[in-house]
Amino acid sequence: MRLIDTHCHLYNKEFANDIEETIQRAEKEGVDRFYLPAVDSGSFEDLLALEERYPGKCIGMTGLHPCSVKEDYVSELKLVEEWLGRRPWVAVGEIGLDFYWDRTFEEQQYEAFHRQTEWALQYDIPIVIHSRDSMAESIGVIREHQKGNLKGIFHCFGGDVTSARQIIDLGFYLGIGGVVTYKNSGLPATLQEIDLKYLVLETDAPYLTPVPFRGKRNESSYLKYVVAKLAAIKGVSEEEVARITTENAQKIFGY
Repeated sequence: MRLIDTHCHLYNKEFANDIEETIQRAEKEGVDRFYLPAVDSGSFEDLLALEERYPGKCIGMTGLHPCSVKEDYVSELKLVEEWLGRRPWVAVGEIGLDFYWDRTFEEQQYEAFHRQTEWALQYDIPIVIHSRDSMAESIGVIREHQKGNLKGIFHCFGGDVTSARQIIDLGFYLGIGGVVTYKNSGLPATLQEIDLKYLVLETDAPYLTPVPFRGKRNESSYLKYVVAKLAAIKGVSEEEVARITTENAQKIFGY
């Protein structure tokens, strides 16, 4: 069973002391590729270092996270633009809108989202979208830019069937992680209505740890619990979930 973690922050300090063991545990569970979304310049060197340490396994993106859109967002965006011109990237991410913590920089979040989406179109690469408390607004931004070439993932999807279908109609995939295992999550009911061909797997490690380890550090080896839950929801084998979601990830990222 081969798995791809399409969204994990393995370069975070939480993994500083045991990244080798973390990668090994994941590989034992069939996870052989780890896509690393960027957040901002503060952690970018660590992302690049991990990518260099595990070439072909840990694969970085570049982008400015909406929670990092602050007073210095213009200079942060300039760095993203510069990096896009330096070398090939698999995606621009994670980008989007986050209205959960603070809406002080809401206008700037929109500007950053629009600009980075245009850069993705320019370089013909996908985007990975963060949309916390902003699902409808994020879908609206994508609708503005979708002229047939834009592609990507709505990371940590937790919406209803209507939102899921709107995202799918725009040519995007749904990133499914540990939240699907939570007791009070409405996601299983939503996913009963959604075909596996529109889903990819993610952990968002070290965050959003699945049951039975909720409350502890998440890691890519725990992807198997997401697979097991999806298999139960869809009434198919875990191998089938792995095969389809891995194929979907390959379609998005190109290999």
